[in-house]
Amino acid sequence: MSFNLALILTVLTGFTGLVVAINKFYWQRADRWKSSSHARQTLVEYCQSFFPVLLFVLIIRSFVFEPFRIPSGSMEPTLLQGDFIFVKKFSYGLRLPVSETKVLETGAPRRGDVIVFRLPRNPNINYIKRVVGLPGDVIRYDRHRLTINGETMQVEPPITVASGNGSMHYEQLFDRRHQIKVLFPESRENGVYTVPDGHFFMMGDNRDNSTDSRFPQVDVIAEEFLVGEAVLVWMHMDGLAWPDWGRIGTGIE
Repeated sequence: MSFNLALILTVLTGFTGLVVAINKFYWQRADRWKSSSHARQTLVEYCQSFFPVLLFVLIIRSFVFEPFRIPSGSMEPTLLQGDFIFVKKFSYGLRLPVSETKVLETGAPRRGDVIVFRLPRNPNINYIKRVVGLPGDVIRYDRHRLTINGETMQVEPPITVASGNGSMHYEQLFDRRHQIKVLFPESRENGVYTVPDGHFFMMGDNRDNSTDSRFPQVDVIAEEFLVGEAVLVWMHMDGLAWPDWGRIGTGIE
């Protein structure tokens, strides 16, 4: 069961703010406050207490940073299942809560950015992947090697069958260097993809265990579904295990 936290937070902020405004400009005038019921006074007191807190959280969550939890291993080794991360909401434009309407342009995704986006088939579900293709790019993925516009991205150490199962490598994505994980036998999700205008091609760093733009259920992601750029791990806790204090403050490359 999914719920829209942004909608709930917006409604609560709007309701408490409305009660505070009605009290200030109507109930407190003349003798209305003195004759008001105990229930009304209690409601006003609670709303006056919660409104500034809710408004602050709504502004921070909508326009500055939003916390997310990594639910799977699709971004290993960069992000681990159980990581709690901060997502910078203003990286690719300021958007209104709930409607997601962009009101201010602040930047555009770059190859190598780790991005949280809403799944087009179900916008209530958030995914996190790495941008490997920009609008107009031709992406080829074959035998664990990524080629963009005819240029094959360099990988160190070289990927061979002898690398074993679940080997780690560094991939040079033009001017961005990051780690990837590959499995053998080779992934069946090979192919050539052309990125349409206004869309981005996403891949998980765990290349053989990631449902990403290579799959029709995700496909390329339109700009309107972008949520923000993942920038920092602020906690790691997987299940009932003790937190991994060593991951706190880890930057996301």
